[in-house]
Amino acid sequence: MFASLRSRFRRCLLVLAVAACSVVLAAPAQAHDVLESSDPANGSTMPAVPSQIGLTFDRTPMGIGSVVHVQDGNGTDQADGPVTIVDNNVTQAVKAGAPGGTYTVVWRVVSSDGHPIEGTFTFTAGGSATAAPPAPVAAAGSGGPQAGVMIAGGAAAVLVTGLAVGAALVRRRLRSTESDA
Repeated sequence: MFASLRSRFRRCLLVLAVAACSVVLAAPAQAHDVLESSDPANGSTMPAVPSQIGLTFDRTPMGIGSVVHVQDGNGTDQADGPVTIVDNNVTQAVKAGAPGGTYTVVWRVVSSDGHPIEGTFTFTAGGSATAAPPAPVAAAGSGGPQAGVMIAGGAAAVLVTGLAVGAALVRRRLRSTESDA
């Protein structure tokens, strides 16, 4: 009798464990944000150094750990001030008076899925940069889709923990009943 009950218990526990795992694995797959365009465009030639560099992503990057270096031909960073993020646009001001020449932009942002992404591009500019326009206030990121994944993962962890505790209590009761018989 107890062997049959134990077998049913194990099957039930297995079904619950598979169900709990499927909840965790069913969370939507998150892909990293993608750089859709840059201003200036990669490989472009401009009459003067722009007052700012703009990066446009397919989603809004998180507002933490973002860096955009605007390196002139000597490797000097001509970036001026902090990176700003408004919606899916990342902007970096360029120092007024930055010399003309070939520039390499090296950027790193935290994707809306929480993973850092990075890249580089180049452009050539003929003259010095003009004064940068006032930069918008940096946004702190909205949490985006990764918040839902974290909530689902937390709920699944609570569910699995509850199942494990419940299984341990049932197993203890079965052993207690066996030893009484």
